[in-house]
Amino acid sequence: MSCQPRKLRILMLHGFTQSGPLFEVKTKALKKALEKAFPPAPKAGHLKSHPEGLEFVYPTAPMRLSYTDIPGGVAEPEDLREEAYGWWKRRGDSEPYLYDGLDEGLKALAQILREEGQFDGVIGFSQGGSAAGMLAALLEPGRREAFEALEAAGGMGFPRSFVGEDGEESVVHPQMKFAVSYSGFGASRHPMYRAFYEPKIATPMQHFIGSVDTVVSEERAMQLVNSCVDGKGMEGGVSRVVFHPGGHFLPTQKASIAPLIAFIREVVNGGPATENGSASKEESVEDMDVPF
Repeated sequence: MSCQPRKLRILMLHGFTQSGPLFEVKTKALKKALEKAFPPAPKAGHLKSHPEGLEFVYPTAPMRLSYTDIPGGVAEPEDLREEAYGWWKRRGDSEPYLYDGLDEGLKALAQILREEGQFDGVIGFSQGGSAAGMLAALLEPGRREAFEALEAAGGMGFPRSFVGEDGEESVVHPQMKFAVSYSGFGASRHPMYRAFYEPKIATPMQHFIGSVDTVVSEERAMQLVNSCVDGKGMEGGVSRVVFHPGGHFLPTQKASIAPLIAFIREVVNGGPATENGSASKEESVEDMDVPF
């Protein structure tokens, strides 16, 4: 692991029925805003620990989806005309669901970390937001022991693909500095997946929730929030939960991007950040003193 100055590298995980290239197009405005907020040195706002600016990596999930894999209401019409991929497929008509292909999806993520790392953070949308939480959890100290303890109670084993090259006790990549979920959700409540969230995810994680999202309900989104150590955020710090007045999409208004900028600055710098749109915890964007 190099100690040389470098870019802040962010792994971008697309949603169900999307692809890496499509997600890159859909996040063009977000990417532009973050690059403006965190420019290369010596421009104002640059991160001292990463003076070369930002780099985004957009992988495509390994599971090619067919029309029959796509439930009504999950995909946007334009997505159905493109090649559609997923990190896993849900099995079952009601909770607790099982996830077909999850091992394959996690193996693909581990390969990306191994071949294209090192990453500092991960941002995901919808299923990608859920995957971002899982990924952050898997890289944390003590997570392997949690999987081993719960495996006897019907849980899945620690993914072999995440074992590092330095022996059974190592992992494939250092712990992420941060994770961000847009319209993400906690995984199925099936005992198989408990170890992702017990103990709670310690990696700093921010959550964006659409107030009229009809695909991922607020209840499902809050399951992921409540699975994180800091949950809604610490008093006086940057908000970890941001509601936007939209549906199942990634918002790009200034009022939605400002708290993301403040969150990244706070966790990367290792101290409180109040500039660029920090907000009190669980504050709705309608109430933020930032213009659209």
